[in-house]
Parts: sequence; C-alpha cells; structure tokens
Amino acid sequence: MPDFQNFEMTYWVWFAAAAVLAIMEIVAPGIFMIWLALAAVATGVITLAIGFGWELQLAVFAILSVVAVFAGRNFLKRNPVETTDSGLNRRGERMVGQNVQVVEAIANGRGRVQVGDSPWLATGPDAPAGSMVRITGIDGATLRVEPV
Repeated sequence: MPDFQNFEMTYWVWFAAAAVLAIMEIVAPGIFMIWLALAAVATGVITLAIGFGWELQLAVFAILSVVAVFAGRNFLKRNPVETTDSGLNRRGERMVGQNVQVVEAIANGRGRVQVGDSPWLATGPDAPAGSMVRITGIDGATLRVEPV
C-alpha cells in the first residue's frame, strides 16, 4: 500500500495539470477541459498563497471544477458562439432547397433519394424512381421532399 504520509503536492503540480488539460482542450475541442484547466490554475494559485496539504488541495480543485464548469456553461448560454454558417454540424439542414433524384420510388409517402453519393430516406408525395424532387426539410435522418 502506498505511503501518503510524506506525499507533498506543490503548486507546480496544479500548473502542470492545467497545462495538460489546456492541451487536451486544444487536441479535442469541446469547451469543457478549459474550465477544468482554469480550476487547476486557481488551485495552484491558492496553494502557492496559502500552502496546505494535498487532501485539501484535491477538495479545493473538486469544488472549483464544479463551479468553473457551471460558470462556463452559464457564460456560454448568455454569450453563444456566433457562426456565419447556420447549418454547421447540421448536415440535413444544409440540404434544404437542393434538387435530388428519387432512387427508390416514393410510395405511400416513403422512399429514398440520392444526395451526393448516399441514399437517404425521404417522405413526401408519391414519385417514381428517376424523378427529381426538392428537399424541403428534415425530420431526424429522413428528408421531407416535394416534386420539382
């Protein structure tokens, strides 16, 4: 069993942890690890200023992590990230307005259309295979279409 009696955690451990967490955020962006990195920096600063045991340092980090994540979440709700592409990460919405070819006849309101190199499920008025339809919307992974 490890002996933690003489274990010492300095502020440098927290600054190193903050750097690792910040690098993780850069490698896999998701605006989550950055809040933990900020909590690690704050824990390092508090440890530098006050200097207390590793048990209390871990407790402070845990509390600051929860506070930082909730504060970051609230900040992003109030200040959403603006983008010029309203369909970013919403592939289906980018297809609205495109004319596509029916590859499996739309019968009883259901069929398949070809979008690029992929067939997609489609709903709409009956249309024979080979006809052209316009994408008017999307429901999950199913495209809503109407005749051109």
